[in-house]
Amino acid sequence: MSDLTAWVDKILRYFLIFLMGFLVIDVTWQVFTRYILGSPSSYTEEIARFTLIWIGLIGAAHALRMRLHLGIDLLVTRLTGQARYIILSLSWLATLSFAFFVMTVGGFYLVSLTLALDQTSAALGIKMGYVYLAIPLSGLLMCFYALPPFCGTIRAIFYREDQDE
Repeated sequence: MSDLTAWVDKILRYFLIFLMGFLVIDVTWQVFTRYILGSPSSYTEEIARFTLIWIGLIGAAHALRMRLHLGIDLLVTRLTGQARYIILSLSWLATLSFAFFVMTVGGFYLVSLTLALDQTSAALGIKMGYVYLAIPLSGLLMCFYALPPFCGTIRAIFYREDQDE
């Protein structure tokens, strides 16, 4: 499992680096056409918006993997033993549930609905379902990253109390 996780981490990092570079180029082009050429590009704002959506959602999955999300761990740090692992497992279960039901299932429903309705963006004319595809993809990645720590806390509850997260 760790080889697969390392491979997904690497792909995700390079994808996010690519998106950030693409965003910088897009916004630079928008500024150049607006202030230097005096004729702003009509599609760069929409590209920047859609790229930010993908960076935000895929970046959230990466942040979950690196455990960089903002969290209130006042209760968890004060608890010890089995009580700590119960609270941690409930937290991971809530994360898994949200990522699966809201982001993955609901996201795939949103993507299929917008593709079926043939909803397109105003400037670029691309199908919005492709833009919204970042939601279920991010949900799947979050499930992939949240499952091992959840299983680890469950294992710690039933087998070893001295195991860390």
